[in-house]
Amino acid sequence: MSCVFCDIIAGKAPAIRVYEDADYVAFLDIRPFSRGHTLVVPKQHYENLVDTPPEVVAGMAKLGQRIARASRESGLHADGNNIAINDGKAAFQTVFHIHLHVVPRKSGDKLAFAKGMLLRRDPDREASGKILLEAVARLSDPQADLKP
Repeated sequence: MSCVFCDIIAGKAPAIRVYEDADYVAFLDIRPFSRGHTLVVPKQHYENLVDTPPEVVAGMAKLGQRIARASRESGLHADGNNIAINDGKAAFQTVFHIHLHVVPRKSGDKLAFAKGMLLRRDPDREASGKILLEAVARLSDPQADLKP
C-alpha cells in the first residue's frame, strides 16, 4: 500500500521540511489551515494513534511543542497554536500514517477550527465515564482480559 508520508520521508515526494532527525520529520501541510501549518510525522510507519507506541507519540508532542514555540517566536508572529491528531477515518484522518498537526493561530483570525465543539453534550456522561473507566482498567491489566 502506498503512503505519501513514507514517500516524503524517503525523498520520493516533495515537501517543504522544517525539521528532521533520525526518528521524525516535520513539513508544511499542502492544504494548510493557516500560514505555517506543519505536520509532525514519525519516520517509522504507524497507521493511527492506537497502533503507535506511547514513546513515539510523546516524541511527536515534544517536536510539536518546539514547532509551536517557533511559530510564536518567528516571523509568523503566531499568538497560539492548535495541536491535533486525527485518529481514524471517523476523526477526519485522510493520510493513514500517524501525524500531528501544528496550526499557528493569530488573535481574531476567524478560523473555525473547532466550530460547534463547545456546544456539544454527552447525553449520558455517567454511563460513558463508567464504560471508559472499565476499559482503561482492563488495558492497564492485560491479565484482566483473560479472566472469566
